[in-house]
Amino acid sequence: MIARGALIKPWVFTEIKEQRHWDITSGERFNILKDYVRCGLEHWGSDTKGVETTRRFLLEWLSYTCRYVPVGLLDVIPQRLSWRPPSYFGRDDLETLMASDSATDWALLYSVRLSEMLLGKVPDGFTFAPKHKSNAYDRAENG
Repeated sequence: MIARGALIKPWVFTEIKEQRHWDITSGERFNILKDYVRCGLEHWGSDTKGVETTRRFLLEWLSYTCRYVPVGLLDVIPQRLSWRPPSYFGRDDLETLMASDSATDWALLYSVRLSEMLLGKVPDGFTFAPKHKSNAYDRAENG
């Protein structure tokens, strides 16, 4: 269960160790993405194929991280597992970009725009569809 939670917020192990809720900023979250991209480029290389492989893995991971709701925006802490997070605007533009309650947003807006910030423009004809359809918060697709 903890490993599944780490897909959404990889700093969960720090929270457990320090026994606190960490209200991580969008800048700190973006730095985690930068580290992920750096490791991907070191592993797969920085040529065109390596960049696109890194982008695919990054986009798959981002399709999970968009579910994170910052602790500072929650009314009640800890949030219950069965509660659906409300739609929200972040405390800054980057935090709003990192949040989504729609699967189409991650594929078209959220993930691709963030990947372009880290890896440059996507190639012409690029498409992305997450391998999972498990966004339980997508009101339009789940009624």
